[in-house]
Amino acid sequence: MGDDRYLLDNRAAAAGVRFQALSAIFDPSTFRHLDELGIGPGWRCWEVGAGGVSVVRWMADRVGDDGRVLATDIDVSWAQEAAGSMVEVRRHDVAHDAAPDELFDLVHARLVLVHVVDRHEALQAMIRVLRPGGWLVVEDADPALQPLSALDPRGPEDELANKLRTGFRELMSGRGVDLAYGRKLPRLLRQGGLVDVAADAYFPVALAVCAQLETATIAMIGDDLVAHGVATAEEISLHLSNVAAGRLDLAQPPMISAWGRRA
Repeated sequence: MGDDRYLLDNRAAAAGVRFQALSAIFDPSTFRHLDELGIGPGWRCWEVGAGGVSVVRWMADRVGDDGRVLATDIDVSWAQEAAGSMVEVRRHDVAHDAAPDELFDLVHARLVLVHVVDRHEALQAMIRVLRPGGWLVVEDADPALQPLSALDPRGPEDELANKLRTGFRELMSGRGVDLAYGRKLPRLLRQGGLVDVAADAYFPVALAVCAQLETATIAMIGDDLVAHGVATAEEISLHLSNVAAGRLDLAQPPMISAWGRRA
């Protein structure tokens, strides 16, 4: 397929809805991890690939007036809303631009590195800017670990959902996405020299907001699915109708969260 264009473009009309759905699904798990690592007043944090604003604003609330949050992304059109006295929003490509010239107590990236072709360089850049004792938290999906949209396919509606999910994975793979990246994170953090490395996984199944995420995602990739012969426009429309009718128990790939500390 060879297309290096980012499939889930932040400038798409449905991007805001997709950010909201991702926040509703994954923020509770993310916030739990960061709280358990001790984020608090005065911390200096770097949110890599900020996308939306929910994590950035939550960090700013935790670090308070004496702390700092740097939020970066290749497209800051959504994250810019979080800019303020403790929050700097900066356009930045973590794989190709120089790392920030400062050290951080916490560096966090969610659903970022899996999409970055030069993910090794990006991960190393994030590790280099940790202060001694600082934490890196990387959260990425592992679509290869659980590839289905409908886990219990019982008829044509479920089969269509899985067909579109399979096509989505193929499109992502064609753009350099590592569909098995999430499971590699503990090893990669240890290889990067971090200590106290651990990980867990969160697997959303049949949440109401999964339908919202599915609708926004299909709205963003539908034309690509049709253009690559994965599905017809009629099949896309039928699937969206099935989702809207609440006839599908939709699942998302497991989100693997890994963390480690710089000694």
